[in-house]
This record gives sequence, C-alpha cells and structure tokens, in this order.
Amino acid sequence: MKTIVAHIKEGKFSPVYLLYGQEDYLRLLYRDKLREAILPPEDTMNYSYFEGKDIDLGEVESIADTVPFFSEQRLILIENSGLFKKQNDFADYLKTMPDTTKIIFVEAEVDKRNKLKELLNQVDKILDITDNELFKAVKKLGTVAELNGLPEKDLKVWAAAYLKKNGKNITEQNLLYFFQKVGVDMKSLENEMDKLIAYSMDETIITREMLDEVCVEQTEGTIFQMIDAIGMKDQDQALRLYYDLLEVREKPMSILFLIIRHFTILNQLKDLSRLGLAAGEVASKVGIPPFTVRKYQSQVKNFKGKEIIRNIERCAQVEQEIKTGLLLDQIGVELLIVEFSGTV
Repeated sequence: MKTIVAHIKEGKFSPVYLLYGQEDYLRLLYRDKLREAILPPEDTMNYSYFEGKDIDLGEVESIADTVPFFSEQRLILIENSGLFKKQNDFADYLKTMPDTTKIIFVEAEVDKRNKLKELLNQVDKILDITDNELFKAVKKLGTVAELNGLPEKDLKVWAAAYLKKNGKNITEQNLLYFFQKVGVDMKSLENEMDKLIAYSMDETIITREMLDEVCVEQTEGTIFQMIDAIGMKDQDQALRLYYDLLEVREKPMSILFLIIRHFTILNQLKDLSRLGLAAGEVASKVGIPPFTVRKYQSQVKNFKGKEIIRNIERCAQVEQEIKTGLLLDQIGVELLIVEFSGTV
C-alpha cells in the first residue's frame, strides 16, 4: 500500500498493477485512487474497462497498443477476470506493452502457483512457491499489492477517525467490542458506523448500548464463537449459536461452508506455527486480517492431535451425504456440531 501511495504522490506509475486480497474495501479504495491519479475521470477516450471471466485478451491487447488520444497515457482497468487462476499468454504481452499504456488488475483471488507443481509438491501449502506466469510477470514489471485488511492498530485509527470526522467519539474498549460484534470487513464496518452516526443524532459519544441496539452481528463472528464453544466442548452454547444463525435465515449449507473454512484456517495456522513466522506473514499466507491471527492461534490450542483434520474430513463426508440426499441439511449440520462438541 505504501508503494501505491508513493506512486500517486509522485505521479510516477508502474506499467501494470495487481490489487488482490480478502479486503474488498481496500481493493476498491486503491483502485479508485489509482484510476483518478493516472487519468482524469473526464478522459473517457483513453480509458477502457473490462470485467468478468470471458474477457477477449486480443481486444485488450489491441486497445493497449493504441496510441493515447491527446494524452500521455492510456488506462485499462480489468476486474474479476480470473486470469490469475488459469493459464494464458498475457504475461508475454505485458513484456512488450507500450510505455504509454497502464493496466490495473483488481482480483478477489489469485493463484500464485503452477497447478502441476502444486500437485507434485504438497508442502506448497507452507512454502511460498510463486510460479504463475502472469503473477510473476506483474510482480517483475509492475506493482503487486495484497490487501487482506489492516493491522488492529491501524484499523482502530481508521474507525476512530471515520467517527471523529462525523462528530462522534468512541472509547477503545467499545471500539474493540464493535470489531468483535461486526467483524473486521471494512465495508461492513463503514456501513455499521454510518448507521451509528444516524442513530446517535445529537449524542457525541458512541456507547455500548448503541452498539447492541444498532449493529448487526456478522455471521462469521458467530461462527468464530461457535468454534470456540466446540473447542471448549460447550455443546449447549454451540447449538444455541447454530439456532441463532438459522433464525436469521442463514442456510445450513452456508453455515457448513463457513465451519469448513474456519477449521481449514486453524489447520493452516497449526502448520505455520512451527515455522516461527510473524503475524503479518501468517496472515498473508492464510488470507486473514493480521490482527485476527492471535485469536485463531489461541483457538488452535483447544483442539488436540489430529482433531482439526478429522473435523474437516467429517464435514466433507456430511456435505456429500447432504448433496446425495442421505441427510437433510439442517439435521446434518446439527449432528456435526453435536459430534464435535461432545465429550468423548
């Protein structure tokens, strides 16, 4: 992020940018900042936009090769193309692209690794093997920014500043409670802060009561609490949280997906903990906000031996039984929670 900010400040830009990662808010924020800095918004003659997985790369190359019209630069913005998750020849084109053209890729997900090597080398889950040709080309020729959220310190500063700008103050304790309740997705936080600002009217202090009254607890936060309860073998609490999710119309299969994802993160963290990596490195490899690493690591300790792996395998088994009609989805997920949280 610092590199992009410096480029915008200096007015000197890389030929190609890749913005990717879990944090939608930051991806879109830096997309818009780069877009406005590289080319004035009113210049539509030298701006082209492509979106989706069916992009015609031949058309992109043809536009990129076109001389800018009464401008020093031409800008192409490509979003959610999936180009970094499949084989293509666009990496070769980037090496010969005219200096007058700038390309910004904005992707929720990229695959840095070559699929064949991934199959041949299972330890790839831990080692950072980067050999996707397009990813390598962008990294070599331009700027790559992985945007997975802010560290806790920076997130607190951002949220407090947002509220302050709108005439509101909040204590650090209530701010942390806010994060715990809403989660750390910055777009969700912004939406909830806008609701708090409107609700509080003339009041200048955001209280815990306001947070409870206004803010919607996010599903992933409830899942986190559920896994906590499972790890502590608190079956009543785990089931209560499951029923809470059903009451707000969360689909059982969506809940099962989030449980699998959560256990997968715990398993990755368990593997990475042996390497002695810093929290930022761990967050980058696993794809979670940096300041949540400690919470996940604390949760790992609640599961013994190969319990996490066994839980993932059981989830996959039940998912298959649901899809083939052997189990009803709501009952299948409930049975898993009972099994995982039971004392053996």
